Amino acid sequence: MAPERGLRLDRLRIARDGADLLALDLAVAPGETVAVMGPSGAGKSTLLAAIIGALDPVFTLSGRVLLDGRDVTDLATEERRIGILFQDALLFPHLSVGANLAFGLRRSVRGRVDRAGRIEAALDEVGLTGFAERDPATLSGGQRARAALMRMLLSEPAALLLDEPFSGLDRDRRARTRDMVLEVARRRMLPVLLVTHDREDAAAGTRIVRIGRDEEMD
Repeated sequence: MAPERGLRLDRLRIARDGADLLALDLAVAPGETVAVMGPSGAGKSTLLAAIIGALDPVFTLSGRVLLDGRDVTDLATEERRIGILFQDALLFPHLSVGANLAFGLRRSVRGRVDRAGRIEAALDEVGLTGFAERDPATLSGGQRARAALMRMLLSEPAALLLDEPFSGLDRDRRARTRDMVLEVARRRMLPVLLVTHDREDAAAGTRIVRIGRDEEMD
């Protein structure tokens, strides 16, 4: 039997001091975006930390994280092939946009011409043609988000996590950037888990999973 494709949280349970914080049993198919909604303190960012292997030791984790049928629960973060975007684009201010993207390239990509070509193609894909030499400080919030997305995608992840990456943008830029990010993920057939408290962001996904108490949500 072929392994199940996509991201699966198999009876995942996170607890602290013996008390459950959250429990999820969830499958995200390639090209699908599942939004996780909940109030502050419900454990949304803690869930993402567990998936990428960066869970704070004060928490305990049970269950499994599976990616394309492979159990990655006990692997180091860099071995999981799971990318994550945060609210802050986290671009290096002392480097050009192109040099920032170069950090995402896998070690197997060798040669200056090949590396430069991949960076330019990545920028072209998100409407940033010719931005390789730009200073990140000259970019708008939406442009920084697009650059951060492509830096992460150059590492060739097999799944994408979004930790409220659009919340710092104004309404128009937020919608455009969100639609672009999700469309790029769909084209690449990446399973996407989007953590948000924003109903419009959540509605852009395929389906919504709620954690915590609904009445506490914005």
